[in-house]
Amino acid sequence: MQLLKRHLPYHESDHVLNLAYNALLEGLRLEDIELRRNDEAFLDGLGAQRIPDPTTSGDFTRRFDQDSVLALMEAINATRGRVWKEQPGGFLSQAFIDTDGTIAPTLGECKGGMALSYKGIWGYAPLIISLANSREVLYLVNRPGNVVGHEGCVPWIDRAIELVRPYAGEITLRGDTDFTLSAQLDRSR
Repeated sequence: MQLLKRHLPYHESDHVLNLAYNALLEGLRLEDIELRRNDEAFLDGLGAQRIPDPTTSGDFTRRFDQDSVLALMEAINATRGRVWKEQPGGFLSQAFIDTDGTIAPTLGECKGGMALSYKGIWGYAPLIISLANSREVLYLVNRPGNVVGHEGCVPWIDRAIELVRPYAGEITLRGDTDFTLSAQLDRSR
């Protein structure tokens, strides 16, 4: 995945890791990255002299379009497949793929694509396709807050099945009643 024309001083992987570390350390905003930039113990732990600042991280995230997000998810999933191959026998003898929608409130007032949910919360309604066995998110699809849970889920469930199939014995799909799409689930594969 290439989003940057020049890699001075950071590569795409530096930005992705920076954002991941921020989220793992309970950063809620890009501005929280500034706390890590000034933390010598954190930088020493990474073996880094510096990390991208919040404005640089914001510029990086704005370069993503839908295709770039999908390319990033597929790159992660390709690596995930190599890890699954190394697991002990029976790791995915029965794979459980969970599908669910959630409400992600936003702190912004005019963010593009957000809407009012059925609970009266302004934000988004991400679709989450995960492998329950290992609690890994396989696909995360951002959608406006007023989208019903199952809308557009079938192609993503199909992608998850294709991702897991080479490593799994049996695959079981799980979701609440909103995802009981009999016409789709009863298709032959």
